Amino acid sequence: MLPLLAPCFRAVAGATEILGNPSRSRHGWPAMMIRRWQLAHGRHLDLGGKAVVMGILNVTPDSFSDGGLFDSTGNAVAQARRMIAEGAAIIDVGGESTRPGAAPITAAEEQDRVLPVIEALAATGEALISVDTYREETARLAVAAGAHIVNDVWGLQREPGIARVAAETGAGLVVMHTGREREKLPDVIADQFFFLEKSLGIARGCGVADERIVLDPGFGFAKETPEENLDLMARFDELHALGFPLMAGTSRKRFIGAVTGRDAPDRAAGTAATSVILRLKGAHLFRVHDVAINKDALAMADAMLARQTKPAGH
Repeated sequence: MLPLLAPCFRAVAGATEILGNPSRSRHGWPAMMIRRWQLAHGRHLDLGGKAVVMGILNVTPDSFSDGGLFDSTGNAVAQARRMIAEGAAIIDVGGESTRPGAAPITAAEEQDRVLPVIEALAATGEALISVDTYREETARLAVAAGAHIVNDVWGLQREPGIARVAAETGAGLVVMHTGREREKLPDVIADQFFFLEKSLGIARGCGVADERIVLDPGFGFAKETPEENLDLMARFDELHALGFPLMAGTSRKRFIGAVTGRDAPDRAAGTAATSVILRLKGAHLFRVHDVAINKDALAMADAMLARQTKPAGH
């Protein structure tokens, strides 16, 4: 296993950027220090002061909760604009379903789905664009088409060359944990460290700078029971020891349905509840289908964090 990162502080735009263990408020919650996420095409995003929402745009016929709804460029762009109007700062465009049992597609099929949408969104300049792919070739073409971020659900371990794309293009990189196609460690957090430290080794070996990396614990990805996902939520703040900003992707996941009894399209309120919990535990970004309700819920969480971290007597 790679050694844990040592904390490192430096001034950023009048605030403090921290890489390493976050400081805590007097009530024990993570104090949300500003972390500057460097992205492709000269862009950046300051994380920490307020929760950032990433809107999910599946341009697929078979995604688990919205397959077929936005699989034309026109419909996809219209949905992206709706999510931007509701408060999404990033649109995450995916062309291959990652649900269990989904039929695999070729790189060419994936690219035919995502590249026209990315090009259309880039032309508007309305939001940052992420591409949801594990393929090196798709990532490279997507950044060339205007994407700022590469979001890899295999944590660089399916096609490690995707890290080289991030290094060469300057793209932001979301590195997600998964337990698929391997034996997991029995402890949910130990397995996070085991997998993600290997992924970080790949990223660094390819020359990806730390300030371009965000980690995602991969809710629902081979976390087979509701209890495993709930345990990961309960212990989420332990992941700060890795020293990177964290993204939460709980949206409409099966464990929310197990708790609430609702089908996937009706899990917006349950998702918003998980977003609040994870924000209070220090998550920075939230990848969701239902932007408006999560944006409102996170605004309340941010207001609470602001009060909890305010000096006594103010």
